Amino acid sequence: MQSLGITRVTDGARLVGSLSGGERQALAIARAVHFGANVLILDEPTAALGVKEAAHVLRIIMQARAKGVAVILVTHNVRHAMMVGDHFAVLIRGQKADDFRKGERTREEITDLMAGGEAMADLEAEPALLQSES
Repeated sequence: MQSLGITRVTDGARLVGSLSGGERQALAIARAVHFGANVLILDEPTAALGVKEAAHVLRIIMQARAKGVAVILVTHNVRHAMMVGDHFAVLIRGQKADDFRKGERTREEITDLMAGGEAMADLEAEPALLQSES
């Protein structure tokens, strides 16, 4: 755990149920790395966490990557994805809407795509159309 920078969990006898959400996520990642995981598949690992806890978990994920562990991060948080990832796939209703590498899209472009892209632009234009018709 120390090699991943986890210093908050110091009592090995402490029950996992008594840990905070961030500490639990950090511990789960550390255990996977310790037992030789080559790939971490993380589904919304920061979803229910506060800002500090989310930052701690993201830091641990980046340290696992630095140790050569492949990471698949499923998230709705574009900022977190961009912080950790180097290759991205955006899925909409289970279908791949886009596939790109870090730096090829802006955060705003990714957010627009995730929010429905053209459908959202059509919705934004709708009030203007309704006003022009009246």
